[in-house]
Amino acid sequence: MDENKKNLAKCNFCNRHQGLVNKLIAGPHGVYICDNCVRVAHSIIYTEKQKKKEEGEEKHEKFLTPTELKQSLDQYIISQNDAKKKIAVAVYNHYKRINSRLQNDDVEILKSNILLIGPTGTGKTLMAQSLAKILSVPFAITDATTLTEAGYVGEDVENIILKLFQSANGDIEKTKKGIVYIDEIDKIGRKTDSPSITRDVSGEGVQQALLKIIEGTIANVPPQGGRKHPQQKYIPIDTNDILFIMGGTFNGLDDIIQERMGKSSVGFKYGAQDRSPEKKKEMMDHVIPQDLIKFGLIPELVGRIPIVSVLSELTNQDLVNILTKPKNAIIKQYQRLFEMEDVKLKFTKGALEAVAHKSTEREMGARGLRSIIEELMLDIMFHLPSQEKPDQIKVTKKMIENNVLEYDKLKKAVGV
Repeated sequence: MDENKKNLAKCNFCNRHQGLVNKLIAGPHGVYICDNCVRVAHSIIYTEKQKKKEEGEEKHEKFLTPTELKQSLDQYIISQNDAKKKIAVAVYNHYKRINSRLQNDDVEILKSNILLIGPTGTGKTLMAQSLAKILSVPFAITDATTLTEAGYVGEDVENIILKLFQSANGDIEKTKKGIVYIDEIDKIGRKTDSPSITRDVSGEGVQQALLKIIEGTIANVPPQGGRKHPQQKYIPIDTNDILFIMGGTFNGLDDIIQERMGKSSVGFKYGAQDRSPEKKKEMMDHVIPQDLIKFGLIPELVGRIPIVSVLSELTNQDLVNILTKPKNAIIKQYQRLFEMEDVKLKFTKGALEAVAHKSTEREMGARGLRSIIEELMLDIMFHLPSQEKPDQIKVTKKMIENNVLEYDKLKKAVGV
């Protein structure tokens, strides 16, 4: 070997001498590292750092801010701005609470379960469903009136978590972060102010059974459901991070609030002759936990539902907007169905207003809109796929009012 090459300094990592590298960096005690080994070392460090960052992001997910949550809810739900703001804040705090627990924070943040109060068809169920869709978490819905205490004929309270588990496709970790909506919670109110001496199958007893699951417990979920398979192996699921949203109409709650506030409240008239939806909403906005307890909810349950939001009764204009504006608006759905048959479907402004008026008359709110549209479109939808089609179908106010949308008459009207 050439004596000059022998004397050249070498990289202590790859053993290449300085003639074979671009740069050789000297360290203490005669140690050297070449530029190539520096690049390799940097690449290893960067890769490890990225890996740790990704793992950290998986553990501590980025949550939508309240503003972002409300903007997302606006795409599905018309009106109810106050309720959407309150719910957006509650949900944001709920998932921050989960993150805080994952980081072993010393301060324990209590769960913000939500109670939605409002007339039928104001969007209580849709609010909960939309939240689950926006957050991409499992969702389950149940009716409180079908639930009973263990030992009675009916549906076990644990079956609520079973529905959520099924919605999560059997993923326990996803189940633990899901959302449960319990409808008609007002229908299981205690009938008197004093606790019942005898067991109450559909009221106070169910509230007591719900209490444990709502506040956070290990629920033993029967994978095959109910009481038909007593020998099945139960799946333990921690409900501590499951968000519970409850809803009900709470008819008569306004009277309880009025009685508490006093009939002669200064500047506020709420007599028998002045019970408009606006005045009722204004009265309901004054609800406090004591009013809910007097209505029939047990104090322990009320204490586990810190967020109470009152939804407004929908106006006719709200109903018209619901028909056309949301992402999955009913009219948009039908127009898409007709497009598949190469037919354009149009509703005049008067027709939309007539549909909204019909729903208001039936006191069904937004819930009645779909059934009204389905009734009206039945004959057309039946004949359209198999008969001669017009290029366009226009639905008018007169057609809605007369409840006449027969296919034969429409064909004559458009000259088919």
